[in-house]
Amino acid sequence: MKLKIKDLDIASGGPLVVILNKKDAMMFDIHHMDRIKIKKGKKIETVVVNIATSSKIVRAGSIGVYEEVITSLKLKNEDKVSIKLARKPLSIDFIRKKLDGHSLTKKEINQIVWDIVHNKLSDSELTYFVAACYTNMMSINETIMLTRAMASHGDILKLDKYPIIDKHSIGGIPGNRTTMILVPLIAAAGLAIPKTSSRSITSPAGTADTMEVLAKVTFSIKKMKQIIEKTNGCIVWGGSLNLAPADDKIITVEKTLEIDAESQLLASIMAKKYSVSSTHILIDIPVGNGTKVKTRKEVLNLKKDFENIGRKLRKHVKVIITNGSQPIGNGIGPALEARDVLWLLKRDKRRPMDLEKKCIAMAYEIFSMAGIKNGKNKAADILNSGLAYDKMKEIIKAQQGSIFNPEKIKIGKFKYEVKAVKSGTVNKIDNRAISRIARVAGAPLNKGAGIYLHKHIKNKVKKGHKLFTIYSESRQKLDFAKEILKTTNAFIVK
Repeated sequence: MKLKIKDLDIASGGPLVVILNKKDAMMFDIHHMDRIKIKKGKKIETVVVNIATSSKIVRAGSIGVYEEVITSLKLKNEDKVSIKLARKPLSIDFIRKKLDGHSLTKKEINQIVWDIVHNKLSDSELTYFVAACYTNMMSINETIMLTRAMASHGDILKLDKYPIIDKHSIGGIPGNRTTMILVPLIAAAGLAIPKTSSRSITSPAGTADTMEVLAKVTFSIKKMKQIIEKTNGCIVWGGSLNLAPADDKIITVEKTLEIDAESQLLASIMAKKYSVSSTHILIDIPVGNGTKVKTRKEVLNLKKDFENIGRKLRKHVKVIITNGSQPIGNGIGPALEARDVLWLLKRDKRRPMDLEKKCIAMAYEIFSMAGIKNGKNKAADILNSGLAYDKMKEIIKAQQGSIFNPEKIKIGKFKYEVKAVKSGTVNKIDNRAISRIARVAGAPLNKGAGIYLHKHIKNKVKKGHKLFTIYSESRQKLDFAKEILKTTNAFIVK
């Protein structure tokens, strides 16, 4: 039997999905979430079925098709296709195996990753895989196999340079925009640093969100290579590239569930580094309240695993453990963080000195790995001479940006100042509370929204002094953020 194509003009965001009318589904004995094969000429695609209970969306004799299927089979409205029942992907059995707490083989992991990349798994099936790895953590060997599989099922950036530097922070701290300082600093020293960065999952801003305030971050791998060859560095959104594409789909699920499975975290980071041909990788693990890694035991285990995976992949990996007890920098949210970055690079007196101190320490570690002596002095000289700022301008231009002046960055026009209710010393800043307030105010979707910190831990304050300012692009979201203030204690002054 032939069915007519109806382009629904809807995208699933990944999985290949179609809708059948209830009558046709009954005729073929097809049920909700079954797989069918659609054939158009010589092209065949396996898709997931949803059932329409009436003819309002899809009438009998037609098949409603999502955009991913339209693109894959090059279909048009009124095209005729044939269908037949198909078996479920092989990886379903392997996901169930992991749910039961068993280890997976290289072949099984490869199949799961292949099915993820080729949109063979439904949203719920992919969620079960993420949940399985969260509750039944992968062994180090499984994690290495997952890393290789994720990298191999995507493009590899090849550069005729050595060494190729990369860095990654595990996250959990608001601010902490070290990438946007280190990339121009390291590139100005003559080393290649092709940095792919993520958008926010649960924070007020990811590095890609912040860089997007200054320049474009969405590029093809070919254009990314051209930028690096011209400037030695880049700060681009990894989700726009076909580098370890399975990772981006897994991250989408993790964002919804607000979880990070340790094995997937390891594989995710190392697969992306493997994909850009990094040779020397610095991993920053912040520890403190609200960070992703809670205890010293967890930190040491994670450090050991990163270094073990690095050796297996023949990469130089150095792990540093840093203070994550409070936000790094003053601005929290894309525009406020971008302003901090440019103030620091321009050597403005308003620059956040805690961010500068951390970046110099990280640059020292990178230079040491690359065999460059006196790393701290060299990093400070590159910043103080303006070479890092000049390099950042060069990278911004190469990424089709035009904002080099921090004063031109637009900050949310609605603001609310939070003041100390008593005199004393700032004893604690709650990272989670600060992140939540900034997100409710609109960050990262609204670039100008967020928080600006006027005080940090150990700073003395007097009653009525400003602790932080909330910025928003809408009065309503600012009101929402002020409501959150009533239920949280972001600053503790003693």
